[in-house]
Amino acid sequence: MSETAIAAAADAIATARLSLTPLAQLSAGVPPHDLAEAYAVRDAVHARLAESRFGARVGWKIGCTTPVMQAYLGIAHPCAAGLFAGTTHRGNTKLRHGDFIRVGVECEIAVRLASDLPEGPFTPESVCGAVGAVMAAIELVDDRYVDWQSTGTPMLVADDFFAAGSVLGREHDPAMLPDLSTLRGRVLIDGVEAGTGIGADALGHPYAALAWLAEHARGRGMPLRAGETVLLGSLVRTQWVNAGARVRIEIEALGAVEADFA
Repeated sequence: MSETAIAAAADAIATARLSLTPLAQLSAGVPPHDLAEAYAVRDAVHARLAESRFGARVGWKIGCTTPVMQAYLGIAHPCAAGLFAGTTHRGNTKLRHGDFIRVGVECEIAVRLASDLPEGPFTPESVCGAVGAVMAAIELVDDRYVDWQSTGTPMLVADDFFAAGSVLGREHDPAMLPDLSTLRGRVLIDGVEAGTGIGADALGHPYAALAWLAEHARGRGMPLRAGETVLLGSLVRTQWVNAGARVRIEIEALGAVEADFA
């Protein structure tokens, strides 16, 4: 795949994203056609977004780590996407519904890394020592596609796999928490429970998802770094929300975080 082809695909994807234009299939012959090409295009998209209102990449989100999301999207393996400074919110947040094409929310356990993860082997046990804080989080997602079900996994990966930002709750010392795999989470829309899940749904343990990402990131030549935030996968199927909705995520031992969509 030539640098020219990567640049053309990244330009088309970033332009659609920045202009809130639903993304259609790219022209015939334009990548990505497989996951290797998809991640190369994704990295080029990140470079373009860094020069926009999105700002620098400050972490990662992992998609399709739980059975409920793999079944919903029809994808049987995790996928990695970027988180950006300009779309990361802390504490209860008010957002503009019109800043998205079709906004949705996901219930996530998030971590902030306290140290780098440059070398493997990566296992749940080896990565947990790098975690400096654990949070409940709302992942913001956006169905920004003409038809996501026919878009194909490579295109979704190249465009950060629906990622549109995050709302992060209060940080907790991981040493003071129960086993993350036992924590139950739920999402409420306007006070009505819309779904529940448990930490073990994320590849058996949230830190297994982190280990997968550490291996992926090292393979891309950008190992995980101290200070980065990682969303470890949705415990609940994506919930699409209407204008005016109030979303609340609750996770045992981690507390709650809310977002209002004005």
